[in-house]
Amino acid sequence: MDEALERTIIAIHRSPRQCAIVAAGTGSQALAWLIRVPGASHTLLEARLPYARASLRDFLGQHAKHCVSAETATAMARWSLSRALELREGDVPVLGVGCTGALSTTRPRRGMHGIELAILSPGGGPESERQVHYALRLEKGARARGEEEEACSLLLIHALALACGVIPGFTLPLLAGDEVRHEGDLSPLTDLLQGRARHILISQDGSALADAMVMGGVLPGAFNPLHEGHRRLAEVASELLRAPVTFELSVENVDKRALTEEEALRRAQQFWGWAPVALTRAPTFREKARLLPGCTFIVGYDTAVRIVAERYYASAADMQEALREIRDAGCHFLVAGRAREGTFHTLADVPLPEEFRSLFQEIPPALFRLDLSSTELRARQHDDAVANPERLRPDA
Repeated sequence: MDEALERTIIAIHRSPRQCAIVAAGTGSQALAWLIRVPGASHTLLEARLPYARASLRDFLGQHAKHCVSAETATAMARWSLSRALELREGDVPVLGVGCTGALSTTRPRRGMHGIELAILSPGGGPESERQVHYALRLEKGARARGEEEEACSLLLIHALALACGVIPGFTLPLLAGDEVRHEGDLSPLTDLLQGRARHILISQDGSALADAMVMGGVLPGAFNPLHEGHRRLAEVASELLRAPVTFELSVENVDKRALTEEEALRRAQQFWGWAPVALTRAPTFREKARLLPGCTFIVGYDTAVRIVAERYYASAADMQEALREIRDAGCHFLVAGRAREGTFHTLADVPLPEEFRSLFQEIPPALFRLDLSSTELRARQHDDAVANPERLRPDA
Protein backbone atom coordinates (compact mmCIF):
# COMPACT_ATOMS: atom_id res chain seq x y z
CA MET A 1 0.00 0.00 0.00
CA ASP A 2 1.25 3.48 -0.88
CA GLU A 3 2.50 5.40 2.17
CA ALA A 4 0.31 8.45 1.52
CA LEU A 5 -2.76 6.23 1.20
CA GLU A 6 -1.91 4.35 4.39
CA ARG A 7 -1.35 7.54 6.37
CA THR A 8 -4.62 8.96 5.06
CA ILE A 9 -6.45 5.87 6.31
CA ILE A 10 -4.68 6.16 9.67
CA ALA A 11 -6.06 9.72 9.92
CA ILE A 12 -9.53 8.45 8.98
CA HIS A 13 -9.34 5.86 11.77
CA ARG A 14 -8.29 8.59 14.22
CA SER A 15 -11.29 10.75 13.37
CA PRO A 16 -14.37 10.41 15.60
CA ARG A 17 -16.66 9.42 12.72
CA GLN A 18 -17.83 5.88 12.07
CA CYS A 19 -19.55 4.54 8.99
CA ALA A 20 -21.44 1.71 7.36
CA ILE A 21 -20.59 0.98 3.73
CA VAL A 22 -22.49 -0.79 0.97
CA ALA A 23 -20.54 -1.38 -2.25
CA ALA A 24 -21.80 -3.07 -5.41
CA GLY A 25 -19.67 -3.76 -8.46
CA THR A 26 -16.64 -1.88 -7.18
CA GLY A 27 -15.14 -0.51 -3.96
CA SER A 28 -14.05 -3.84 -2.49
CA GLN A 29 -10.39 -2.79 -2.63
CA ALA A 30 -11.19 0.27 -0.52
CA LEU A 31 -12.76 -1.98 2.11
CA ALA A 32 -9.66 -4.18 2.10
CA TRP A 33 -7.44 -1.12 2.58
CA LEU A 34 -9.57 0.17 5.47
CA ILE A 35 -9.47 -3.20 7.23
CA ARG A 36 -5.77 -3.74 6.58
CA VAL A 37 -4.72 -0.59 8.46
CA PRO A 38 -4.87 -0.98 12.28
CA GLY A 39 -7.74 0.89 13.87
CA ALA A 40 -10.44 -0.13 11.39
CA SER A 41 -12.89 -0.88 14.21
CA HIS A 42 -12.83 2.83 15.10
CA THR A 43 -14.20 3.61 11.63
CA LEU A 44 -16.08 0.69 10.13
CA LEU A 45 -19.35 -0.46 11.71
CA GLU A 46 -20.50 -2.68 8.86
CA ALA A 47 -19.72 -3.41 5.21
CA ARG A 48 -21.88 -5.24 2.68
CA LEU A 49 -21.22 -6.30 -0.90
CA PRO A 50 -24.44 -7.11 -2.79
CA TYR A 51 -23.03 -8.19 -6.14
CA ALA A 52 -25.67 -9.84 -8.33
CA ARG A 53 -28.43 -7.62 -9.72
CA ALA A 54 -31.00 -9.70 -7.81
CA SER A 55 -29.01 -9.26 -4.60
CA LEU A 56 -28.96 -5.50 -5.04
CA ARG A 57 -32.70 -5.51 -5.76
CA ASP A 58 -33.40 -7.54 -2.62
CA PHE A 59 -31.06 -5.33 -0.65
CA LEU A 60 -32.79 -2.10 -1.64
CA GLY A 61 -36.25 -3.64 -1.39
CA GLN A 62 -37.09 -2.37 -4.84
CA HIS A 63 -36.11 -2.74 -8.46
CA ALA A 64 -33.28 -0.39 -9.38
CA LYS A 65 -33.99 1.09 -12.80
CA HIS A 66 -30.26 1.56 -13.30
CA CYS A 67 -27.85 -0.32 -11.06
CA VAL A 68 -25.09 2.23 -11.66
CA SER A 69 -26.66 5.61 -11.02
CA ALA A 70 -26.61 8.48 -8.57
CA GLU A 71 -30.08 7.50 -7.37
CA THR A 72 -28.99 3.93 -6.59
CA ALA A 73 -25.82 5.09 -4.81
CA THR A 74 -27.86 7.54 -2.73
CA ALA A 75 -30.39 4.85 -1.81
CA MET A 76 -27.52 2.59 -0.73
CA ALA A 77 -25.98 5.41 1.31
CA ARG A 78 -29.31 6.11 3.01
CA TRP A 79 -29.63 2.44 3.96
CA SER A 80 -26.04 2.50 5.26
CA LEU A 81 -26.75 5.60 7.32
CA SER A 82 -29.77 3.92 8.89
CA ARG A 83 -27.62 0.92 9.81
CA ALA A 84 -24.86 3.12 11.20
CA LEU A 85 -27.36 4.90 13.43
CA GLU A 86 -28.56 1.51 14.69
CA LEU A 87 -25.08 0.12 15.31
CA ARG A 88 -23.30 3.09 16.85
CA GLU A 89 -22.78 3.42 20.58
CA GLY A 90 -24.06 6.60 22.14
CA ASP A 91 -23.99 9.70 19.97
CA VAL A 92 -20.88 8.90 17.93
CA PRO A 93 -21.06 10.84 14.63
CA VAL A 94 -21.77 8.49 11.73
CA LEU A 95 -21.81 8.39 7.94
CA GLY A 96 -23.64 6.24 5.43
CA VAL A 97 -21.65 5.30 2.33
CA GLY A 98 -23.05 3.75 -0.84
CA CYS A 99 -21.26 3.07 -4.09
CA THR A 100 -22.14 1.18 -7.23
CA GLY A 101 -20.01 0.74 -10.31
CA ALA A 102 -19.20 -1.19 -13.43
CA LEU A 103 -15.74 -2.35 -14.48
CA SER A 104 -14.28 -4.14 -17.48
CA THR A 105 -15.29 -7.79 -17.66
CA THR A 106 -14.96 -10.90 -19.85
CA ARG A 107 -17.56 -9.60 -22.30
CA PRO A 108 -17.83 -6.24 -24.07
CA ARG A 109 -19.73 -3.66 -22.01
CA ARG A 110 -21.82 -1.04 -23.76
CA GLY A 111 -22.27 1.19 -20.75
CA MET A 112 -19.82 3.31 -18.80
CA HIS A 113 -16.93 2.08 -16.70
CA GLY A 114 -16.65 3.80 -13.35
CA ILE A 115 -18.38 4.47 -10.06
CA GLU A 116 -21.29 6.39 -8.56
CA LEU A 117 -20.67 7.22 -4.91
CA ALA A 118 -22.77 8.90 -2.23
CA ILE A 119 -22.04 9.71 1.42
CA LEU A 120 -24.70 10.96 3.83
CA SER A 121 -24.42 12.53 7.26
CA PRO A 122 -27.47 12.87 9.53
CA GLY A 123 -28.82 16.21 10.62
CA GLY A 124 -31.64 17.22 12.87
CA GLY A 125 -34.10 16.20 10.15
CA PRO A 126 -34.33 15.38 6.43
CA GLU A 127 -33.79 19.01 5.46
CA SER A 128 -30.57 19.29 7.48
CA GLU A 129 -29.10 16.04 6.18
CA ARG A 130 -25.77 16.65 4.49
CA GLN A 131 -24.51 14.63 1.57
CA VAL A 132 -21.98 14.49 -1.21
CA HIS A 133 -22.11 12.69 -4.52
CA TYR A 134 -19.19 11.69 -6.74
CA ALA A 135 -19.23 10.24 -10.24
CA LEU A 136 -16.12 8.88 -11.95
CA ARG A 137 -16.24 7.91 -15.62
CA LEU A 138 -13.18 5.93 -16.64
CA GLU A 139 -11.70 5.96 -20.12
CA LYS A 140 -12.67 2.65 -21.65
CA GLY A 141 -9.86 0.30 -22.59
CA ALA A 142 -7.20 2.39 -20.87
CA ARG A 143 -6.82 0.18 -17.78
CA ALA A 144 -6.99 -3.45 -16.78
CA ARG A 145 -9.86 -4.41 -14.47
CA GLY A 146 -7.63 -4.34 -11.40
CA GLU A 147 -6.49 -0.82 -12.26
CA GLU A 148 -10.09 0.31 -12.71
CA GLU A 149 -10.97 -1.14 -9.30
CA GLU A 150 -8.01 0.69 -7.75
CA ALA A 151 -9.05 4.03 -9.28
CA CYS A 152 -12.64 3.65 -8.03
CA SER A 153 -11.51 2.53 -4.57
CA LEU A 154 -9.14 5.47 -4.29
CA LEU A 155 -12.05 7.79 -5.02
CA LEU A 156 -14.01 6.10 -2.23
CA ILE A 157 -11.15 6.64 0.25
CA HIS A 158 -10.73 10.21 -1.01
CA ALA A 159 -14.42 10.98 -0.44
CA LEU A 160 -14.55 9.19 2.92
CA ALA A 161 -11.48 11.08 4.12
CA LEU A 162 -13.02 14.47 3.34
CA ALA A 163 -16.31 13.42 4.96
CA CYS A 164 -14.30 12.47 8.07
CA GLY A 165 -12.59 15.87 8.14
CA VAL A 166 -9.32 14.61 6.66
CA ILE A 167 -7.49 16.08 3.67
CA PRO A 168 -6.29 13.06 1.65
CA GLY A 169 -2.56 12.83 1.15
CA PHE A 170 -2.77 11.27 -2.30
CA THR A 171 -4.02 12.43 -5.68
CA LEU A 172 -6.44 10.46 -7.81
CA PRO A 173 -4.78 8.55 -10.70
CA LEU A 174 -6.84 10.15 -13.44
CA LEU A 175 -6.10 9.78 -17.14
CA ALA A 176 -6.81 12.30 -19.89
CA GLY A 177 -9.98 10.47 -20.91
CA ASP A 178 -11.39 10.18 -17.38
CA GLU A 179 -14.10 12.44 -16.04
CA VAL A 180 -14.78 13.04 -12.36
CA ARG A 181 -17.38 15.35 -10.87
CA HIS A 182 -18.87 15.89 -7.46
CA GLU A 183 -21.47 17.99 -5.72
CA GLY A 184 -22.42 18.34 -2.11
CA ASP A 185 -21.23 19.91 1.12
CA LEU A 186 -19.62 17.13 3.15
CA SER A 187 -16.03 18.38 3.37
CA PRO A 188 -13.96 20.80 5.47
CA LEU A 189 -13.33 22.76 2.29
CA THR A 190 -17.02 23.30 1.59
CA ASP A 191 -17.47 24.29 5.23
CA LEU A 192 -14.94 27.06 4.59
CA LEU A 193 -16.18 28.09 1.15
CA GLN A 194 -19.82 28.19 2.28
CA GLY A 195 -19.08 30.15 5.45
CA ARG A 196 -19.74 27.49 8.08
CA ALA A 197 -16.10 27.83 9.17
CA ARG A 198 -14.02 31.01 9.35
CA HIS A 199 -10.89 29.00 8.70
CA ILE A 200 -9.73 25.40 8.77
CA LEU A 201 -6.42 24.32 10.22
CA ILE A 202 -4.94 21.27 8.49
CA SER A 203 -2.29 19.38 10.43
CA GLN A 204 0.56 17.39 8.94
CA ASP A 205 -1.51 14.19 8.91
CA GLY A 206 -4.35 15.85 7.00
CA SER A 207 -6.73 16.23 9.95
CA ALA A 208 -8.73 19.42 9.50
CA LEU A 209 -10.21 21.41 12.38
CA ALA A 210 -12.59 24.32 11.92
CA ASP A 211 -11.63 27.60 13.60
CA ALA A 212 -8.81 26.05 15.62
CA MET A 213 -6.43 28.41 17.41
CA VAL A 214 -3.26 29.35 15.52
CA MET A 215 -0.29 30.65 17.48
CA GLY A 216 3.24 31.77 16.63
CA GLY A 217 4.26 32.64 13.10
CA VAL A 218 1.98 32.64 10.05
CA LEU A 219 3.44 32.50 6.55
CA PRO A 220 0.79 33.59 4.01
CA GLY A 221 1.03 32.85 0.32
CA ALA A 222 -0.57 31.42 -2.80
CA PHE A 223 1.84 28.46 -2.82
CA ASN A 224 1.46 27.80 -6.52
CA PRO A 225 3.70 25.95 -6.08
CA LEU A 226 5.12 25.50 -2.58
CA HIS A 227 8.88 25.70 -3.08
CA GLU A 228 12.12 25.45 -1.16
CA GLY A 229 12.17 29.20 -0.50
CA HIS A 230 8.92 28.92 1.45
CA ARG A 231 10.26 25.97 3.42
CA ARG A 232 13.53 27.67 4.30
CA LEU A 233 11.77 30.93 5.22
CA ALA A 234 9.49 29.04 7.62
CA GLU A 235 12.47 27.35 9.26
CA VAL A 236 14.38 30.62 9.75
CA ALA A 237 11.29 32.44 11.03
CA SER A 238 10.56 29.67 13.50
CA GLU A 239 14.09 29.94 14.86
CA LEU A 240 13.87 33.73 15.19
CA LEU A 241 10.42 33.70 16.78
CA ARG A 242 11.14 30.62 18.87
CA ALA A 243 7.65 29.51 17.93
CA PRO A 244 6.01 27.20 15.40
CA VAL A 245 5.10 28.50 11.95
CA THR A 246 1.81 27.75 10.21
CA PHE A 247 1.34 28.42 6.51
CA GLU A 248 -1.78 30.34 5.48
CA LEU A 249 -3.60 30.09 2.16
CA SER A 250 -6.55 32.37 1.45
CA VAL A 251 -9.05 30.94 -1.01
CA GLU A 252 -10.18 34.50 -1.75
CA ASN A 253 -7.89 37.09 -3.34
CA VAL A 254 -8.01 40.84 -3.75
CA ASP A 255 -7.13 40.91 -7.45
CA LYS A 256 -7.65 37.29 -8.59
CA ARG A 257 -10.50 34.84 -8.82
CA ALA A 258 -11.33 32.83 -5.73
CA LEU A 259 -9.89 29.33 -5.68
CA THR A 260 -12.18 26.46 -6.51
CA GLU A 261 -12.56 23.64 -4.02
CA GLU A 262 -10.46 21.41 -6.27
CA GLU A 263 -7.64 23.95 -6.55
CA ALA A 264 -7.67 24.69 -2.81
CA LEU A 265 -7.37 20.95 -2.17
CA ARG A 266 -4.49 20.60 -4.63
CA ARG A 267 -2.51 23.38 -2.98
CA ALA A 268 -3.27 22.19 0.55
CA GLN A 269 -2.03 18.70 -0.32
CA GLN A 270 1.46 20.12 -0.90
CA PHE A 271 1.86 20.52 2.88
CA TRP A 272 0.67 17.01 3.69
CA GLY A 273 3.12 15.12 5.89
CA TRP A 274 5.32 18.18 6.33
CA ALA A 275 3.72 21.30 7.86
CA PRO A 276 0.37 22.66 9.08
CA VAL A 277 -1.57 25.03 6.83
CA ALA A 278 -4.56 27.22 7.61
CA LEU A 279 -7.07 27.81 4.83
CA THR A 280 -8.94 31.10 5.17
CA ARG A 281 -11.15 33.53 3.29
CA ALA A 282 -9.01 36.48 4.42
CA PRO A 283 -7.28 38.12 1.44
CA THR A 284 -6.05 41.21 3.34
CA PHE A 285 -3.84 41.44 6.41
CA ARG A 286 -6.55 43.39 8.22
CA GLU A 287 -8.81 40.35 7.81
CA LYS A 288 -6.01 37.93 8.67
CA ALA A 289 -5.34 39.81 11.92
CA ARG A 290 -9.02 39.59 12.88
CA LEU A 291 -8.94 35.86 12.22
CA LEU A 292 -5.52 35.07 13.71
CA PRO A 293 -4.88 37.57 16.53
CA GLY A 294 -1.52 37.58 18.26
CA CYS A 295 0.33 36.04 15.32
CA THR A 296 3.42 37.29 13.53
CA PHE A 297 2.99 37.39 9.75
CA ILE A 298 6.08 36.36 7.81
CA VAL A 299 6.29 38.27 4.53
CA GLY A 300 8.72 39.22 1.82
CA TYR A 301 9.91 42.70 0.88
CA ASP A 302 7.36 43.06 -1.94
CA THR A 303 4.46 42.30 0.38
CA ALA A 304 5.77 44.68 3.05
CA VAL A 305 5.82 47.48 0.46
CA ARG A 306 2.18 46.77 -0.44
CA ILE A 307 1.12 46.70 3.22
CA VAL A 308 2.11 50.37 3.62
CA ALA A 309 1.23 51.58 0.10
CA GLU A 310 -1.77 53.92 0.07
CA ARG A 311 -2.87 52.77 -3.41
CA TYR A 312 -3.94 49.41 -1.94
CA TYR A 313 -6.41 51.14 0.39
CA ALA A 314 -9.40 53.42 0.01
CA SER A 315 -7.32 56.31 1.40
CA ALA A 316 -4.31 57.14 3.53
CA ALA A 317 -6.59 57.23 6.55
CA ASP A 318 -7.88 53.76 5.67
CA MET A 319 -4.32 52.44 5.51
CA GLN A 320 -3.53 53.87 8.92
CA GLU A 321 -6.73 52.45 10.37
CA ALA A 322 -5.89 49.01 8.96
CA LEU A 323 -2.42 49.09 10.50
CA ARG A 324 -3.88 50.20 13.85
CA GLU A 325 -6.33 47.32 13.72
CA ILE A 326 -3.49 44.89 13.00
CA ARG A 327 -1.50 46.35 15.91
CA ASP A 328 -4.50 46.21 18.25
CA ALA A 329 -4.94 42.52 17.38
CA GLY A 330 -1.43 41.92 18.71
CA CYS A 331 0.00 41.05 15.31
CA HIS A 332 3.40 41.93 13.85
CA PHE A 333 5.37 41.43 10.64
CA LEU A 334 8.65 39.62 10.10
CA VAL A 335 10.12 40.74 6.78
CA ALA A 336 12.51 38.86 4.50
CA GLY A 337 14.63 40.73 1.96
CA ARG A 338 14.18 40.17 -1.76
CA ALA A 339 16.36 40.48 -4.85
CA ARG A 340 14.76 42.55 -7.62
CA GLU A 341 16.41 43.57 -10.87
CA GLY A 342 19.87 42.85 -9.53
CA THR A 343 19.40 44.72 -6.24
CA PHE A 344 18.72 43.12 -2.87
CA HIS A 345 16.01 45.04 -1.01
CA THR A 346 15.50 44.86 2.75
CA LEU A 347 13.13 46.30 5.34
CA ALA A 348 15.25 49.47 5.35
CA ASP A 349 13.98 50.14 1.80
CA VAL A 350 10.31 49.99 2.82
CA PRO A 351 8.78 53.47 3.48
CA LEU A 352 7.31 52.65 6.87
CA PRO A 353 5.08 55.24 8.59
CA GLU A 354 6.80 56.28 11.81
CA GLU A 355 3.78 55.33 13.93
CA PHE A 356 3.96 51.72 12.79
CA ARG A 357 7.69 51.01 12.59
CA SER A 358 7.48 48.85 15.69
CA LEU A 359 5.13 46.47 13.85
CA PHE A 360 7.93 45.38 11.52
CA GLN A 361 11.06 43.35 12.21
CA GLU A 362 13.67 42.29 9.67
CA ILE A 363 15.04 38.83 9.02
CA PRO A 364 18.81 39.37 8.73
CA PRO A 365 19.90 38.82 5.10
CA ALA A 366 22.69 36.59 6.39
CA LEU A 367 20.02 34.16 7.57
CA PHE A 368 17.71 34.26 4.56
CA ARG A 369 17.53 35.69 1.05
CA LEU A 370 14.44 35.33 -1.16
CA ASP A 371 15.67 35.29 -4.75
CA LEU A 372 12.93 33.24 -6.43
CA SER A 373 9.16 33.75 -6.60
CA SER A 374 6.48 31.19 -7.38
CA THR A 375 5.82 33.03 -10.65
CA GLU A 376 9.47 32.74 -11.66
CA LEU A 377 9.54 29.10 -10.60
CA ARG A 378 6.48 28.28 -12.74
CA ALA A 379 8.11 30.05 -15.67
CA ARG A 380 11.31 28.05 -15.20
CA GLN A 381 9.32 24.81 -14.99
CA HIS A 382 7.48 25.69 -18.19
CA ASP A 383 10.69 26.60 -20.01
CA ASP A 384 12.34 23.40 -18.80
CA ALA A 385 9.38 21.33 -19.99
CA VAL A 386 9.56 22.94 -23.43
CA ALA A 387 13.32 22.47 -23.68
CA ASN A 388 13.31 18.95 -22.20
CA PRO A 389 9.97 17.30 -23.02
CA GLU A 390 11.45 13.88 -22.30
CA ARG A 391 11.42 14.78 -18.59
CA LEU A 392 7.64 14.63 -18.69
CA ARG A 393 7.70 10.92 -19.52
CA PRO A 394 6.76 8.70 -16.54
CA ASP A 395 9.94 6.67 -17.02
CA ALA A 396 12.25 9.67 -17.39
